[in-house]
Amino acid sequence: MSHATLEALRRGTLAGARELHLTGCGLTEFPPEIYGLAETLEVLDIGHNTLVDLPADLYRLGQLRVLFASGNRFARLPPALGDCPALSQIGFRASGLSEVPAEALPPRLRWLTLTDNAITALPAALGERPALAKLMLAGNRLQHLPETLLGAPGLELLRIAANHFEALPHWLEAHPTLAWLAWAGNPFDKAPSPKAAAIHWRELELGALLGQGASGLVHHALRQSGETREAVALKLFKGAMTSDGLPRHEMAACLLAGGHPQLVGAIGRLKGHPEGQEGLIMPLIPGDWRALAGPPSLESCTRDVYDPGLRLSPLAALRLARRVAAAAAHLHGRGLLHGDLYAHNILWDGAAGEAVLSDFGAACFPPPGRADGLQRVEARAFGILLGELLARIESDAPAILSEVRAWCLEPRPEDRPSMAEVARALSPA
Repeated sequence: MSHATLEALRRGTLAGARELHLTGCGLTEFPPEIYGLAETLEVLDIGHNTLVDLPADLYRLGQLRVLFASGNRFARLPPALGDCPALSQIGFRASGLSEVPAEALPPRLRWLTLTDNAITALPAALGERPALAKLMLAGNRLQHLPETLLGAPGLELLRIAANHFEALPHWLEAHPTLAWLAWAGNPFDKAPSPKAAAIHWRELELGALLGQGASGLVHHALRQSGETREAVALKLFKGAMTSDGLPRHEMAACLLAGGHPQLVGAIGRLKGHPEGQEGLIMPLIPGDWRALAGPPSLESCTRDVYDPGLRLSPLAALRLARRVAAAAAHLHGRGLLHGDLYAHNILWDGAAGEAVLSDFGAACFPPPGRADGLQRVEARAFGILLGELLARIESDAPAILSEVRAWCLEPRPEDRPSMAEVARALSPA
């Protein structure tokens, strides 16, 4: 399809297009015909080609908001990006980057994805982009972050897993807007090794695909254990770097989370897969349960996308909040941060508010002495979630939800509650 799009571009039949997808077309140079769309083009994907640079006059694409160029052969983030007046989202995943020049950062930068490259340093100018909200840096060679990021007024999500940090940046707990963090797989990370039952591939009968994410595929499966035959979920990991980090860290965190009624935990670790694939055997969630929301979109950036028709009863919203708070408090009690406390990682019954928290792809263990502060960063994520629930309650909301939301969103992290305090505040009298 991308090759057909390229031919249509060259024929001049795409006039007025707002999006252009030229992935895997064998491009070695930036097609000059793209400038013919300068008045309308907002989203451009030129990923998985063999480009090594972008032209200096890229600024001519005055409406361009989103540029994806993952899987190319750039040694540095192209400086031409910095001159694009409307550009706010940049994705250069697995592109061979080792350098990020300050001049490559456009003034309206909001969402920057540089996952799976070879970057060793970032410019101080990164923290001087006032709209910056989402920064994806997993799988690089970073040892430090610019301290100017503490002054980035809207930074909410930060991924620095699988880098070369000898210590977690000291300012993270003090950042007023951070809510979602992931850092597993750095040299300072001393996560314990999980102990789990090993379940052999031959004990499983693979069934239908239930879902998939960045780190793997989830299948329905039947497990034969002696005379017992039970339905389970099997997550098979892809093994590749994700925006949150490495799948093996997700697997370890899921096993270390322990059992809790509001968590999608793990029954055991898969062994004996014929292709050596790693996997987890998990309890099967009821088939009619679904994600509370969809993940963030290009437009929403750090906010989940809900079904516009979703309405919650006051009791269902309160029950949802209680269930998720209990799950997060349990994790914090085990010294573990979820890292991705979002509605799209909450599976619920669609009516009464029964729910479980899933997906440990961003989970991590705070360094010694820093758990309290980092847990209060995650409390802000819970406060954001409460705001989203409150916006969807069909009648008068329970006052406690608004009170806890305000508490979790206190500007100074040290003024926020622990999740144990949140769980107690939301518990029935």
